[in-house]
Order: sequence, then C-alpha cells, then structure tokens
Amino acid sequence: MKQQGFQPAQRLVDIASAVRTTPDLSRAALAELLARHGESPDDLTDAAFSDEDARELRDAADRMSGILTEADIDRAALALNRVLAEQASAPRLSRHDGHAWHLHIDHSDDAGWGNWLLASGALALAQILSEHGRVTWGACEASNCRNLYLGTGPGSPRRYCSATCASRARVAAHRRRTRQAAPTDGQPNR
Repeated sequence: MKQQGFQPAQRLVDIASAVRTTPDLSRAALAELLARHGESPDDLTDAAFSDEDARELRDAADRMSGILTEADIDRAALALNRVLAEQASAPRLSRHDGHAWHLHIDHSDDAGWGNWLLASGALALAQILSEHGRVTWGACEASNCRNLYLGTGPGSPRRYCSATCASRARVAAHRRRTRQAAPTDGQPNR
C-alpha cells in the first residue's frame, strides 16, 4: 500500500484556521491537529512538544494567517519571499518516523516548530502560487466564520471554507433581498 504524502499547504491552513479561531489554542489541541497531519506521536509528547513549542507554533500560524488572507498576488509573493529568506535553508530530502522521503527546508531536523511551519508553509504556498499563477487561498467570506481555505481545484476562485458556509451565505443574501423587496406600505408587491 502506497503511503500518503504530506500536504503542507493544507496542514498550514488547518493550523492557521484553528489558531485564528482560538488564539490561545492549547498544546494538546495543537498536538492532536499535528497528529491528524501525520506527525509522529513520539514528536508530540509533553516532553517533545512543550507549551513553549506550542506558543512558537501559534505565533508562526498567526504570521502565516496574514499571508493566507492576502488576496493580491504581488503582496502575497513578496510576503512569502520574506518568510522564505528568513526561515528557509537549502532544500533537503528527509525520511523519518516511517514516512516516505519528503522535502524539508527548515534550518535543520532539530529546528523549532515555528521555523518548521513557516518554512514548509511558505514553500507550499509559493509552489501553489507559481503553479496556478494566482492566489488560491483566503479567508472565508461567511459572516461569523474565521476559517481559512485552500482552493486549488478547477473552476471559479473559492470564497468560502466549506459548502456549509457558502450555503449559509447564499440563504442570508436571499433573505436580505426578500426583505428589501418587501413593500413598506403593507401592500403586496406587483
């Protein structure tokens, strides 16, 4: 059975969304999220992933949220270049914890969680931007939603994080239009 590869862009979006929604997201919640994205349980114990590591990861996710909410391609590219210049090292292939070979550009295999997320996330977004020629990510436009999304599929650019948010926004817009079209004198519209 072929092992699923890492999805660093989706991992970044999921972590950044979680931190945007809950800025003080606990170490345990971050560890659970990292585990869902394939991180080794041994790397997520209290000793290996401390409260300080969690703070560093939240700070990195917060910084990347600024890029994930940038709709202008030139500003997004410049921001990604800044992060890559500060956080990335020469690319290297790494294989650990039973994972297949994958690309690392953080400073070393012992780099901090923040450096790891910034470097891998910036590289993933830079690859997407160069492949699609546009920003394919953003913040959900639904009211009361703080989630981010990654839209790399065909079709129109995404505006919502999920079909649920898109549907809620369409229903709310329909209701607004219906209220605005209602007569103000109590007489039916003709």
